[in-house]
Amino acid sequence: MNMQAMLKQAQALQKDMLKVKDEIDNTEFHGESSFVNVTMMGDKTLKEVKISADSLDKDDIEALQDMIVVAINDANKKIDSETEKKMGKFGNIPGLF
Repeated sequence: MNMQAMLKQAQALQKDMLKVKDEIDNTEFHGESSFVNVTMMGDKTLKEVKISADSLDKDDIEALQDMIVVAINDANKKIDSETEKKMGKFGNIPGLF
């Protein structure tokens, strides 16, 4: 295989990888924990936090804070899992993302 063909193949791979990464970045992921639901984008930008007021004791702010952390971490795990599932086919290329 000549150098030009290898370069063309590498460029095509990079284009495919960027397309998949863009798809992940623009996907919504939902994390849940008791009475807290969060929505995050695939680039790990927090989009929305929903709290079920029916389940919340107004004096229990510390528990609410803990549930928000759990829900965000749950959404982050889902993002990481989806990223690994979709990007894993490209192998591990250091410094790419």
